[in-house]
Amino acid sequence: MNRLKVLVADDDPNVREILRIFFQSHQYDLLEAENGAEAVQLVESEDPDIVILDVMMPVMDGFTACREILKKRDVPIIMLTAKGDEFDRVLGLELGADDYVTKPFSPRELMSRIKAIFRRMQRKAGIEEESRTAVYDFGELTIDPERREVVVNGERCPFRPKEFDLLVHLAKSPGTVFSREQLLEQVWGYDFYGDIRTVDVHVKKLREKLADLKRGYIHTVWGVGYKFEAVTSDAAGD
Repeated sequence: MNRLKVLVADDDPNVREILRIFFQSHQYDLLEAENGAEAVQLVESEDPDIVILDVMMPVMDGFTACREILKKRDVPIIMLTAKGDEFDRVLGLELGADDYVTKPFSPRELMSRIKAIFRRMQRKAGIEEESRTAVYDFGELTIDPERREVVVNGERCPFRPKEFDLLVHLAKSPGTVFSREQLLEQVWGYDFYGDIRTVDVHVKKLREKLADLKRGYIHTVWGVGYKFEAVTSDAAGD
């Protein structure tokens, strides 16, 4: 297996040095950026396998960098956020980040998050291979897993990678109720360290993108979780 190339963007040289020493000792190649603008440039020139972005950086903050990077590359992103700052965590996930780590953190924890993301990607690739011929067609909504394409009222609608994975997972089992914990395990990976609000954030984004449809598709089952079902707006009740 090729060595993973990790880009770390943090304006604290001590953080970068600690990660450099730890990752190099575990055969990871480390790229370093002092701010978000440098991170965006390095993503284009070096094509890293994963990006670690501190939220608070000069020149360009982590949120802006996350947005700009995902315009150019479909690359996993982990945000470094202030301890206990829920707003930063939720905003990062809404922008398309895959995970977050709160400061202070240990390099070992960060490496575990990275490994979890790549295990998740491998499982997703296997699932996509198994179901590549399946197309979910609900008339006003069509989901094509092989092309990773969603068509809403005849128009292609862009979805972030994790949003698409969640939609497909729900759509392939209509009527099945999934708890938030089950969705974290089955879509994000069994050892995903995020909390259940991660699921809620992504469900909110799905609903926003499907809001113009006549039928409701993503339904809340109060006290349990979520299900996918094509129900008219009057009958949905949630």
